[in-house]
Amino acid sequence: MLTKTQVQEALLHIGDMFPEAECELTHTNPFELLIAVVLSAQCTDALVNKVTPGLFEKYKKPEDYVEVSQEELEQDIRSIGLYRNKAKNIKKLSQSLIEQYNGKVPQTREELMSLAGVGRKTANVVASVAFHTPAIAVDTHVERVSKRLGICRWKDNVREVEETLMKKIPKEQWAQTHHRLIFFGRYHCKAKSPQCHICPLLDMCREGQKRMKKQEARHG
Repeated sequence: MLTKTQVQEALLHIGDMFPEAECELTHTNPFELLIAVVLSAQCTDALVNKVTPGLFEKYKKPEDYVEVSQEELEQDIRSIGLYRNKAKNIKKLSQSLIEQYNGKVPQTREELMSLAGVGRKTANVVASVAFHTPAIAVDTHVERVSKRLGICRWKDNVREVEETLMKKIPKEQWAQTHHRLIFFGRYHCKAKSPQCHICPLLDMCREGQKRMKKQEARHG
């Protein structure tokens, strides 16, 4: 497991690689961000960004989603995975926003998590990006990178990964770290073909060293 100092060193390198890392979901306000994050579950941001410009043109506020039929909304997001379920959740959460929050997106993680289709990760993203609340949302990239680098243990569940990252990283760096780890996982330390051979973190990454040894053995 990496020490706090090693984690800081790793994050500096990642920050140098991806200084511009930020939320890649297209949105102009907290409500659009909430809808985009709900749509992005088990689906790429790139695919969501293809659908949302038309969607946000048509639906401006929670009332618009409540008034449209389930079938029509499904058609509008049909190219996104799990679209039926997501359409149902979007209608439900829009209803909750109107009834409980005067049509506004709530700012706390607990309130956000009370909405349909909003789990801890989604709540963390919205709280962090829309309201600048310190949070680390653990998606597949963050989890994979944290485990490969040895910041967390392989057997840790998502909640444990989040708690370990929060312990090892200063609070004021949480939001920034979340985006940088995502970029690092999405564009460099990929699931199938991580770029270990050109990685500045190779000397502190046991997983990367193991992979390189295996490759050398195969080609040697």
